[in-house]
Amino acid sequence: MKIKLLLVIPTLDRSGAEKQLSLLASRLPADQFDVRVVALTRGGPYADELAEHQIPVDVLGKRFKFDPTTLLRLRRIIQEWRPEIVHTWLFAANSYGRLVLGKRPACKVIVSERCVDSWKSGWQLWLDRKLISRTNLLVGNSHSVTDFYGHVGVPGRMLRVVHNGIDLPAAPPATRDELRKELQLPTDARVVGYVGRLAPQKRVKDLVWCMELLSNLQPQIHLLLIGDGPDRDMLERLVRKTENSDRVRFMGHQADPRRLMPVIEVFWLGSEFEGLSNSLMEAMAAGLPVVATDIPANRELVVPGTTGELVPVGDNVARAKETDVLLKDADQRAAFGQAGQARIRDHFSIEAMVEGYAALYREVLAE
Repeated sequence: MKIKLLLVIPTLDRSGAEKQLSLLASRLPADQFDVRVVALTRGGPYADELAEHQIPVDVLGKRFKFDPTTLLRLRRIIQEWRPEIVHTWLFAANSYGRLVLGKRPACKVIVSERCVDSWKSGWQLWLDRKLISRTNLLVGNSHSVTDFYGHVGVPGRMLRVVHNGIDLPAAPPATRDELRKELQLPTDARVVGYVGRLAPQKRVKDLVWCMELLSNLQPQIHLLLIGDGPDRDMLERLVRKTENSDRVRFMGHQADPRRLMPVIEVFWLGSEFEGLSNSLMEAMAAGLPVVATDIPANRELVVPGTTGELVPVGDNVARAKETDVLLKDADQRAAFGQAGQARIRDHFSIEAMVEGYAALYREVLAE
């Protein structure tokens, strides 16, 4: 008999947790799992990908933070379909799922947390604690995430880690020279890059200020900011105040940011907290040396002196110094890039991620 698995998430937008859910749903063994997906608020690009793999998707149209109609719709799906496991992802789905299932769930309940959620307010942490009794397992995508929720009050016996999974990219469709021409970059430009949301926790403003420092050491430096988010207007104003406004490129949202990776020589990440950064993993998979912030989640990915370097949060002097060293040493960049690719291939594959979740599903059903 197949295991009936219901995956619940707020949206199916193009973002990290949504990507991992889509990969998981489409790659679990079809002869062992009967998978169905619920998006509380809206569908998105990953809804289309799931449909291509014939995974049923229900979009419930949640309109408010607390939407009784959405609760009723989710309850009806669970009552009619009767999954053996309900696996929820992110705060809204983790809350709605456990509220609907009640104090004595008729199925096993797994919740996924994807970040060190220091942003949560008091009432959100209170609700997390209240719903622990309705939970079989809490899964984080890094040890820093499970450590955080251990401090919140989740018992250690309920905590598990399944790292994000990523494929090594195929041969890039465009070479570095072709991308330089497409982006109208000077032939002597040195390029650093960031991929991700332009949001406060990412501290992209630090990367802009680091450009000010690095331009004194590398006069031809250019920064590509690939992504969009609530901080974009503020960052554009900041760039206009600097002397590097013609060398900081806002690339906006890209359907396939990996296409631009070949033009980047060093990848930057300035986040003050993360779960396990998909963009950092994709940069390493593309063979880029990285200079990232020294936070617990990044330590699980980056091996200093082997795949890149870690610098203190907000330390732009250290970031500029490490980047300058790498830009001056092509052999070191190549060595870091090759080691990063090997680390992703050996420890963070999609196959390992899928099997990790499959093992958890079998574990909770065997209890």
